[in-house]
Amino acid sequence: MTRPPATDLGMPAFPARSASPDTPAGPASPSVPDFPSFPDAAREAVRDEVLRGNLRHATHTIRDKRARAVAELPDWDRLRAAGKAVKDHTLRHLDHYLLRLEAAVTAAGGTVHWAVDADEANRIVTGLVLAAGDADGGDADGGDDDTGGDATGRREVVKVKSMATQEIGLNEALEAAGIAAYETDLAELIVQLGHDRPSHILVPAIHRNRGEIRDIFRTEMGRWGRPAPQDLGDDPRELTEAARLHLREKFLRAKVAVSGANFMVAETGTMVVLESEGNGRMCLTLPETLITVAGIEKVVPTFRDLEIFLQTLPRSSTAERMNPYTTMWTGLGPSKGADGDGPSAFHLVLLDNGRTDTLADETGRQALRCIRCSACLNVCPVYERAGGHAYGSVYPGPIGAILSPQLRGTGSEIDASLPYASTLCGACYEVCPVAIDIPEVLVHLRERVAQGGPVTRDGVRVRIRPVRGHTAERAALRAARLLLDRPGALRAGERLLSRARRLRPRRLPGPGRAWTDTRDLPDVPAESFRDWWTRERENPQP
Repeated sequence: MTRPPATDLGMPAFPARSASPDTPAGPASPSVPDFPSFPDAAREAVRDEVLRGNLRHATHTIRDKRARAVAELPDWDRLRAAGKAVKDHTLRHLDHYLLRLEAAVTAAGGTVHWAVDADEANRIVTGLVLAAGDADGGDADGGDDDTGGDATGRREVVKVKSMATQEIGLNEALEAAGIAAYETDLAELIVQLGHDRPSHILVPAIHRNRGEIRDIFRTEMGRWGRPAPQDLGDDPRELTEAARLHLREKFLRAKVAVSGANFMVAETGTMVVLESEGNGRMCLTLPETLITVAGIEKVVPTFRDLEIFLQTLPRSSTAERMNPYTTMWTGLGPSKGADGDGPSAFHLVLLDNGRTDTLADETGRQALRCIRCSACLNVCPVYERAGGHAYGSVYPGPIGAILSPQLRGTGSEIDASLPYASTLCGACYEVCPVAIDIPEVLVHLRERVAQGGPVTRDGVRVRIRPVRGHTAERAALRAARLLLDRPGALRAGERLLSRARRLRPRRLPGPGRAWTDTRDLPDVPAESFRDWWTRERENPQP
């Protein structure tokens, strides 16, 4: 891996490392598909009445429960400030804590790999999975349960929900190498079986109702493994039991697991995963090889720092006082055997993928504080109506509108449109447990898009390509600046406009037409404020 660009802090936030010498080579990840701009995607989404009904019911339920859970803590504001302070401190000294994490994980028997982008991360993980199968004596052309393959001989892995692996397209990269990746989180399983994309950070299948889920299970489960009962109903207990039986055989057979991490403790090398179903415990203890893929911003300095986030994350995400399943592991567990458990090999893949560039932006870097609670999605009026797919990213909603354009750059139509996917109402900032000022970052990114750059991508300074409509906006703003810089011209223009007020059109022409489709054009006063003020000063009333 090449050395990353230095941040404005004067040091590389992502330490220079080459790929581990024992990392096997694997195929590169497939290209990321193009998505339409947010306005185009949202226009289609708002016409789906079923989708809007599902979103409205789910988001209102979650946010109401969250509000009650947060209100129970009299010191919530202090916890919020403490979480912000810990994250800001860590980001300012990220290079130090990443090196400390690497040393702690290595001392505990794990192996650390550094990935500068999605392609490198996918090559590392794919190579590790293939190597694990070869070490077990597996043969991709004909395997059995002892080789980590299914009945067709394909190698397979089980996964516990990881947004980082979705971000880099890991499942597609594994599939290209003949490796089947099985999601074990219930909502992620629904998305995978439905050949769909996640639409929410916490509840990826929030856009599906129970009837749709039942139909997906009946149709698709048999193609992936144990089929669903033919008489499966839409009762949540029946659906859960069908998923449990379907996944159990995969847990017992898989030799490799891939996980994410909510937090990584630099002090001890401990990985932390929070989940609500228990599937994480199965993934993290039964397979012989465990691979964790996590963004570099997930590190926290000390074990004591978890005290803050283990209070704020459950309440802000699932509205629970305590997370149901909080799993922590440090390096390797005891060797497999009659009295041992846990993986016999642990690999940590630290992912940059645009995070160092984001860190270099003094305003935009606060997006890296995010702990993926999804509270901002549940209060956002835009997300409630448009849904998550309109954002064209694994990170939807307000946090996605500021994170995706920074990680991927604003050169594409979808990423340049995301900073405008907001009313700037500020509800997202009010509920954020680490006080990310999302409206501030949105305005900052809008400025970057309107100006056309520059921005750093892969260590190179490039200019942002403005998207459709922004050329006219930029020209209008420049014309306004020229006029406002010349008081005489401004005064003459105001007087001319007042005299011609009877000719005022009801709708603006050109790009302004869309604005006046839903708004009334204000009446032009008979006298400008400047002229009124001058007249009143010259002829004061007694």
